[in-house]
Amino acid sequence: MRAETIAAISTPAGEGAIALVRIAGVNAIPIADDIFRGAQSPSQFTSDTQHLGEIVENGSVIDQVVLSVHRAPNSYTGEDLVEISCHGGVLVTAKVLDVCLRAGARAARPGEFTQRAYLNGKIDLTQAEAVIDVIRAHSDLALRSATEQLAGKLGEEFRALHRELIETLAHVEARMDFPEEGISPDDDAAVRSRLEKLRGRIDQLSATAQTGRVLREGVRVVIFGATNAGKSSLLNRMLGIERAIVSDTHGTTRDTIEERVNLRGVALRLFDTAGLRPPENAIEREGMDRTHRSLALADLRLHIADGNTTRPGDFATDDNELLVLNKSDLPEHEDWKATAAIRISCKTGDGIAELEEAIFQQIGGAKLAAESSRAINARHAAELRRAGEAIERALATLDAGGTPEMFAVDLREAQHAFDELLGATDDEAIRDAIFSQFCIGK
Repeated sequence: MRAETIAAISTPAGEGAIALVRIAGVNAIPIADDIFRGAQSPSQFTSDTQHLGEIVENGSVIDQVVLSVHRAPNSYTGEDLVEISCHGGVLVTAKVLDVCLRAGARAARPGEFTQRAYLNGKIDLTQAEAVIDVIRAHSDLALRSATEQLAGKLGEEFRALHRELIETLAHVEARMDFPEEGISPDDDAAVRSRLEKLRGRIDQLSATAQTGRVLREGVRVVIFGATNAGKSSLLNRMLGIERAIVSDTHGTTRDTIEERVNLRGVALRLFDTAGLRPPENAIEREGMDRTHRSLALADLRLHIADGNTTRPGDFATDDNELLVLNKSDLPEHEDWKATAAIRISCKTGDGIAELEEAIFQQIGGAKLAAESSRAINARHAAELRRAGEAIERALATLDAGGTPEMFAVDLREAQHAFDELLGATDDEAIRDAIFSQFCIGK
């Protein structure tokens, strides 16, 4: 696969000032020589310098461009890499790419440039995953976490655990293979101490899985309550735009609306839901079913009620909810006077700052800010869980008086989990699943 030369547009589709077309592989520079006309041929360029010229085909000029050559191994992919900065029109960018393909390159698959960087040893698998996290970051905290992972900090933690496990396994196998050779491998107590420390460090990393999910996906905040309580008005107020239709007519919102907002560096996924009341038809019933499904998946619920009306007799909240009384610009009904709640007015904006502070505190925003530099993803969590369970079995065997041959099996299972975590196996399915999430050209 890596013998082929690939090309792709690396900037988003649409119009812009500049677009970037990349060519990577053994024939990247010869292809550039064929299609570029300037003061020098690309093969004569000093690496990492930019040169003005034209992309031509059959003597016809396609576009005026700036072209740079990055020679192996000092390029993003570790191969010869050519970058063409052309004008950012949809048609002209497509034509520049077509010229590259007709000159001998193959269209790159999604994530193939980063996959080649990984296969050529330029980055490890956790850094490759961080590339897509940087691209998809919706908040300052998510971006900070992704850039630190891209720098290799998380991968180094995984490798340190891997080394400790291998060292422990080496002591165990030395006792099995060379019992009479006079070497001094760790006894059971020392092995147990090593494994307990290793398990503790795995548990600490595993505990960041929820933080990782929040940073990558955002906090799911569901706004719910009775009809006409102001759910859509609250969504619009928090977004700062008129996103949802607002009306005095009951049942205006029939479907769930999702939007994102950045709250002090934390991405919130806000869900405006259908109002809760006895459904009058099948459409309302489906809307309320969707409301209940959203509530089941919520990280935080905003239970909004109309403070100007009577409190329902069956009204209740739980620990994962913030009670929000809307319409504070109107007289509050006596039923709500003794109720602890955040009082707001979606009409005037009063209380919105206090609500945002309460949300930030409820979701642990300060804790997220402190811990966000180290946050694993779902794949990491699965492999760490597998390794931790194997180590737990090895410890149980040790406690039961088992022989080194017995608990070495579990330690090898833990080692295999770390091998897959770091991409040190030949499992192409894992790598394909990771790189298929990328856009073409990255």
